[in-house]
Amino acid sequence: MSLQKKYWFPLLAVAACSTGVSAEDATQLEGVTVIGNTPIYGVGIEKNRIAAAVQSANADDLEKSQSLNIAEHLRYNFSSVTINEAVNNPFQPDVQYRGFTASPLLGLPQGLSVYVNGIRFNEPFGDTVNWDLLPEGAIQSVNLFAGSNPVFGQNTLGGALSIKIKNGFDNEGNQIEASIGNDGRMNVEVQSGGNDGEFGYFVIGNYYEEDGWRDHSPTEVQQGLATLTWRGENGNNVELTAAANNNKMIGNGAAPIGLLEAEGRESIYTQPDQTETNLALLTLSGDTWVDDTTQLAGNVFYRRNKVKTLNGDDSDYGLCYVDANNENPLAAPAGGSVNATLCEAEDGLEAVEFRGFDDDEHLGDVDAALQAELIADDEVFDGTLNTSETKMESFGLGSQLTFLDDFNGKENQLTIGGSIDYSEIDFESDTQFARLRNEEGEDRGVTGIGIYDNESSVRLETDVTNIGLFVTDTLALNEKLDLTLSARYNYTNIDMVGIGEENLDLTGNHSFKRLNPAVGLAYQANDHMSYYGSYSESSRAPTPAELSCADPEDPCKLPNGFVSDPPLEQVVAKSFEVGVRGNSAGYGWSAGAFHTMNHDDIIFQNAGTLASEGYFANVGKTRRMGIELAANKKYDNVAVGVSYTWMDATFQTPFNSVSTNNPQGDTRSVEKGDAIPGLPEHNIKIVADWAVTPKFDLGAEVNYQSSQFYRGDEANENEKIDSFAVVNLRGQYKLTNNVELFGRIDNVFDKDYETFGVYGESDEVLEDQGIDDHRFVGPGKPRSGVVGIRARF
Repeated sequence: MSLQKKYWFPLLAVAACSTGVSAEDATQLEGVTVIGNTPIYGVGIEKNRIAAAVQSANADDLEKSQSLNIAEHLRYNFSSVTINEAVNNPFQPDVQYRGFTASPLLGLPQGLSVYVNGIRFNEPFGDTVNWDLLPEGAIQSVNLFAGSNPVFGQNTLGGALSIKIKNGFDNEGNQIEASIGNDGRMNVEVQSGGNDGEFGYFVIGNYYEEDGWRDHSPTEVQQGLATLTWRGENGNNVELTAAANNNKMIGNGAAPIGLLEAEGRESIYTQPDQTETNLALLTLSGDTWVDDTTQLAGNVFYRRNKVKTLNGDDSDYGLCYVDANNENPLAAPAGGSVNATLCEAEDGLEAVEFRGFDDDEHLGDVDAALQAELIADDEVFDGTLNTSETKMESFGLGSQLTFLDDFNGKENQLTIGGSIDYSEIDFESDTQFARLRNEEGEDRGVTGIGIYDNESSVRLETDVTNIGLFVTDTLALNEKLDLTLSARYNYTNIDMVGIGEENLDLTGNHSFKRLNPAVGLAYQANDHMSYYGSYSESSRAPTPAELSCADPEDPCKLPNGFVSDPPLEQVVAKSFEVGVRGNSAGYGWSAGAFHTMNHDDIIFQNAGTLASEGYFANVGKTRRMGIELAANKKYDNVAVGVSYTWMDATFQTPFNSVSTNNPQGDTRSVEKGDAIPGLPEHNIKIVADWAVTPKFDLGAEVNYQSSQFYRGDEANENEKIDSFAVVNLRGQYKLTNNVELFGRIDNVFDKDYETFGVYGESDEVLEDQGIDDHRFVGPGKPRSGVVGIRARF
């Protein structure tokens, strides 16, 4: 396709019009006047003085949308946000903004930073984001900052999501909400807040359960959060926040297209695929005015999170033969004395060292009879049960000083700050041999037999230290033009120690440092329109998970096995952004263009028969550029918002892509300009709200997403996942001033669609069904509904 043909539609769209995002809430474009422009909430700054795109929502917006969690709200209401349902659990989506990802899954390049009350919420082990940890009802506001803003530190390659939690001064009263829906869905949430003018409290508890719309996919979520706030004279504030959760989520992930066609879209490939999270969070934050023009703000925190995974899968192991010394494995018996055993083909026929566990859960000897049975009947014991446990404990503090003194007679806002955090991480994983129940009519689950592959037993202890110092200054050059200069110095040290002789290759110490700058201009043309332009840089250091899984000769299984510790380079993003925004007479609009080039980008190379088996590698430059248009209009009793994003996400450095199950072959040549898989080129959102009567409201959401390549098709040689459009409806009816009914229907027209695709091997698991399909997809949820009642008192 020629350059002219490829780009003509977006360019004409920019020239012709400016469109919008959210229906009623002008918070997206004009409603939030002052927002926090640093990780720590402090003085904040007027939105029209920020030299980048910012999208916002508050607690009322979240409640009105009836979204299940913050990720779902972003999906349907924020421009340039898309979702990959790789796991197919509503609390575990891959959230993508401008082609950058915040996901709970190891193996994805994490390019968004997430903050909660000024605390960095990306996990220290893989920079992942667990969307299930906090109840959505606890959120007071959310701001999505575009670009590589260095002030927000590590991982802010494409943007930063800043979440503020409710307190008892802004949320007085009590509320209880209960709802039920399809597939055994049940949700109860209780919250209460109040204050006496000096002390305030807010507390919320949320319980959610469902059977899941796909087979064998139940989920149970328990979340709690509380804040205690003191407000003194002269604007002084101190706030203590505590949060905890205990969640058990099953998302059985992608399945072959042939299986979905044969057994229905609710069918699964193998199971279970379970994740448990257990969070304990304690933060203390505050701010005080040192004098009339100087504010000091800061926080300290303690955070502990334990993540456990349980994954039933196919087996890579097969029968082989070794000599009398249990060495020199062969695929078939040769001359001389040989013994039958098992080998993992991906390790070049390396004989398995069998181990068991004793009563104290330590590796021990194996029952000889059971081992012999396993070897003799490897066609029956043709599954694996992979388990992992990641314990992460973090401590940290951050502070900033904001000066509002004029500079040379001009209005100026200068903020200087810094942060330090330290994390201790214990990771362990094991692979247990299992029987896979994959005969026709069985549930394709696995049953472990108590024998383990010793080489797949990983024990890793990691200490991570992050130090950041930043400065940002906004100077009013005149009454209409603001100049913003920013910079941040990041230092990261990762110290990894492999426990046990088989894990010594994991041991290593890595340090990364960089000074990232930014400059921007914002011009207020008149009371209703402003322009902005900026250049910014940000970076992210390779995570412990990436560093311990970066050997092409010895791929690992995510999130279970790590194998060696070769070095990786840190990723550096360099971004340009320009735009215009305005509002007048109930009409808001914006138009912008962005260009981000990642240097030494890290991707996961799929080098095994399983979709989760491979290694991380630097692949040079990748580019994400695009155009965003958004507009909303409020009429008498109708509000409509529209947004459109065109994005061109491509590799800019040729490299060899490794994808064992790619139908074109294991190793493919990626050329400059090939599209990055998993990212749609076009995304359209329409949101509408209609106040039918003073008591009855109706709303609708339309989300269109264009086609995308499968993960593993970095060379763009195969078919794409189809485009799709989904329509959702919602409504609420006020029975009294304090009681209301609400309901929501997702996927009103019961559209079959997929948001995610990857290549895999299905013929062995589905042999009895006669299915051999390498195309694995994450099916979208069919039509479903929920109804509920909300009472305030």
